Amino acid sequence: MVLKARKVITDALREKQLFRGTVANPMVVPMCSRSKDVVEPLLMAQWFVDCKDMAAQALDAVESKRLRLIPDVHNKTWNHWLVNIHDWCISRQLWWGHRIPAYLVSFKDKPPADNTDHEIWISGRTVEEVKEAASKRFGVPLGEISLLVEKEAKTATAIGLFQDEDVLDTWFSSALFPFSVFAWPDESSDLEKYYPTSLLETGADIIFFWVARMVMMGLKLTGKLPFAEVYLHSIVRDRDGRKMSKSLGNVIDPVDVIEGISLEALHQQLLTGNLDATEVEKATKGQKEFFPDGIPECGTDALRFGLCACLKQVGDINLDINVLQGYRFFCNKLWNALRFAMLHSLGSDFKPLARFSAAELSLSPVDQWILSRAASAVKDSDDSFREYDLARMTRACYSFWLYDLCDIYLECCKAVFTGDDENAKEAAKQTLYTALDIGLRLISPVMPFISEELFQRLPRRNPSSDPPSICVTQYPLPATYQPWINQDLEGRIELMMKIVNGVRSLRADYNFKKSEKVPLTLSCRGEDVLASLKPLEVYIRTLTNSSEVGVVLESAAVSSSAGGSAVLPIGDKCTIILSLKNIDATKELERLTDKLEKLTLVVEKLRKGMASYSEKVPEEVRLRDAEKLQQQLVEKSKIEEVMATLSKLL
Repeated sequence: MVLKARKVITDALREKQLFRGTVANPMVVPMCSRSKDVVEPLLMAQWFVDCKDMAAQALDAVESKRLRLIPDVHNKTWNHWLVNIHDWCISRQLWWGHRIPAYLVSFKDKPPADNTDHEIWISGRTVEEVKEAASKRFGVPLGEISLLVEKEAKTATAIGLFQDEDVLDTWFSSALFPFSVFAWPDESSDLEKYYPTSLLETGADIIFFWVARMVMMGLKLTGKLPFAEVYLHSIVRDRDGRKMSKSLGNVIDPVDVIEGISLEALHQQLLTGNLDATEVEKATKGQKEFFPDGIPECGTDALRFGLCACLKQVGDINLDINVLQGYRFFCNKLWNALRFAMLHSLGSDFKPLARFSAAELSLSPVDQWILSRAASAVKDSDDSFREYDLARMTRACYSFWLYDLCDIYLECCKAVFTGDDENAKEAAKQTLYTALDIGLRLISPVMPFISEELFQRLPRRNPSSDPPSICVTQYPLPATYQPWINQDLEGRIELMMKIVNGVRSLRADYNFKKSEKVPLTLSCRGEDVLASLKPLEVYIRTLTNSSEVGVVLESAAVSSSAGGSAVLPIGDKCTIILSLKNIDATKELERLTDKLEKLTLVVEKLRKGMASYSEKVPEEVRLRDAEKLQQQLVEKSKIEEVMATLSKLL
């Protein structure tokens, strides 16, 4: 149309001898990405909605706290859009959508009117309603009013009605969703029962386009807010924080994460879309960068858990496939933990108590501790759900399963199950079963498949009455487990684990073999520390792989230099004294000397590079190198300390 108009105008100028020539005018010409046609602007009459009053009501709903946006940092965005509200154009020239229920009136004995004249437009919910309105407005009998199929068609009756060909903006139709699904505007039992709803969960990027418009429409058409709370989740981006785009090759298809896909198959997917050759080449290069080995199979549970774990209440999710793969390994950890418990701890003939009562069993300190940690995890998970903090909820579950249950409790149980105390064994079995049961129910909302599979492998407390599936099992409630929380005991176990980690660090520094067991002495500074650690000797021995553990007062401790020992203070509580009698000091000194020389070269190279920085070196590079230098210096100091101790053994 524009090109035709240009030619007509140019010809007219030439006829009138007013044409002075053409001059190149560099400009951006909009092109359709699919048809490659020039996109031409076309002025048309459009329908608009005056939103000022509705926006004021929506603003008041948030200010009065009748509507809660989560997180509340989005209140600022909400206010920005609604305070600066404009009339809303709802006309769209598309082949699909809800056709605008407005009818243009044409008269038999009059020329077509200007379609911008409001007086010749009539709107209504049904054709009959529109005809009645036209009859009343223009004083024409209903029989003299007919519908026109085409806009330019001549009416055979006194009045012809032609429905506007435009359709409603998709967001307009979507804004009606909360109540239109319940047969609105008709009164229905579903509308009365289910509207308004309690919560909307959606992306923060459409807070105005959809959320605000649902609120405005709900208040305007029903007099009620469509929901009481809005949880706005983060936007998923690639690992570098860029928006996912097919042309960049950084798109992550959830199905590919669940099932896994090779790099070649990813390349083939690009050929099935509508990307041109240059975009395919660019996307192929991007896929090689982001997924050099394809996408590993992670499964549905790992994907769901990973997204929840990466979820931030403020900010977007920078999704990294390696992180999701890490949670797949976490699923393996759950599987192996329960398998180990069933095969080596509980046994095939184990029967859980119909009702677990901590007071009725002879629970050891670690039994009581794991129950306390389970109760704390239940409380953290419950608080997190109430605050819509799913990342915190996943951290609570992950920490309980990986660090508390697997790394500590199961390892401590090995000493119990290999012992001779049958009462202690039974108490440990009942406690372990209880911890596994709580752990599976805690994690089931974010890992439903593996939790269901493992839940089915656990025996039931009451087989005839317990729920058949974890999906319909009661989620752990904080009030039920609150009495189990023991902060004092958790502090004692925390001290024990500092000692265990300290011993493990010393064993690594002095290059002990994993199977090598040596005596360990803990020199306590005070009777209270001694009383705290004495009952934990057996667990410290198991976790540190020591031949024996002696917990003594500092005054009674053997001098660290006597017999050759490695010493490590644990805060102001106690000191670790690890025997080095089996260490080949000469051989270890040779190994550490070589390591120290290499490390010294690295330190000197770093210092030299940092001293010659130019102004162009980015700040992040400076900080990275400074951090690396600090790490190398700490390691160097540690090696020198170990070498000094070993020299005393010669």
